[in-house]
Amino acid sequence: MDESRTATTATRYLYLARHAEALPDESGLTERGRRQAVLLGRRLQDIPFSTVHHGPLPRAAQTAHLVHEQLKTTPPLEVSEEAGDYVPHVPERDELPADSADHLLRFVHQATPEELRHGPELARLALERFTGPVDGDDVRHELLITHNFLIAWLVRHALDAPAWRWLTLTHCNAALTILRYTPTHPSSILLYNDMHHLPPDLRWTGFPTDLRPGE
Repeated sequence: MDESRTATTATRYLYLARHAEALPDESGLTERGRRQAVLLGRRLQDIPFSTVHHGPLPRAAQTAHLVHEQLKTTPPLEVSEEAGDYVPHVPERDELPADSADHLLRFVHQATPEELRHGPELARLALERFTGPVDGDDVRHELLITHNFLIAWLVRHALDAPAWRWLTLTHCNAALTILRYTPTHPSSILLYNDMHHLPPDLRWTGFPTDLRPGE
């Protein structure tokens, strides 16, 4: 091997989608959710994905498979715990704005103590696996079908925002976010929570009603 050669890196485009609408018991997708997933796949059908990543829970796995069926290429499907549903960062009170600290801490501590211990390590592994430029000369496109918390964590990281800010970001079912990581520029957000591939009756599911525009 010629050690005088300089290692090169290329741009990564990371496409993020929250799983489609789930059944109340979270054992799979609703009929509306299946429609959302198919439409998301059709929107992405021409993207030359190297990999479709997804979390292990049924709602993410089923979404990933329905999306994958619509793609014109057949990238591998890869399931991993770091693509799953977990609390990525547990803030201390002094990290948070005083006027919302109680509310945010109550929200975080709905998770079990074990989940709160385990989540930050998975979040660290997710950053290692899914972010930053990629080795080699070729641009890479990757799709990650996951959950609201991880999308919020990755968007926060792309903006270099304080760790607790993941708590203020919400993503709709089957909506699309695109992050770009280049060797020469800071990471950037090209698209966030976009639902143009969904008809009006399939939009805004999974998003709190009181936070929707115009509500």
